[in-house]
Amino acid sequence: MHELGITQNIIAIVSENAQNKKVQRVLLEIGKLSAIMPDAIKFCFDICAEGTIVEGANLEILEIAGMARCRQCGNTFYVDKLFGICECGSVEIDIITGQELNIKEIEVEELCV
Repeated sequence: MHELGITQNIIAIVSENAQNKKVQRVLLEIGKLSAIMPDAIKFCFDICAEGTIVEGANLEILEIAGMARCRQCGNTFYVDKLFGICECGSVEIDIITGQELNIKEIEVEELCV
């Protein structure tokens, strides 16, 4: 399960960018063509966050649909795998979206002094 290693890296990146502030929420973008299982990331998140400033943070995942553009006719269409066929019959496509793995937002606790 490569999601464990991915989640460990996400926690490390979030921790580094939180500037020692307690993390409240993390928003990830995961493309549906990325071969990353959102449920596995959710499962690993609390375990990997234990003992860090990310512990107890709410994890939100936004799944990004796969989109491709045909090199022959320029048509843009949804795909559910890394290869596909355009309506014009061409298999020459470029994947536009769906392979993402982005930490989109980090919400941290602001202390009022």
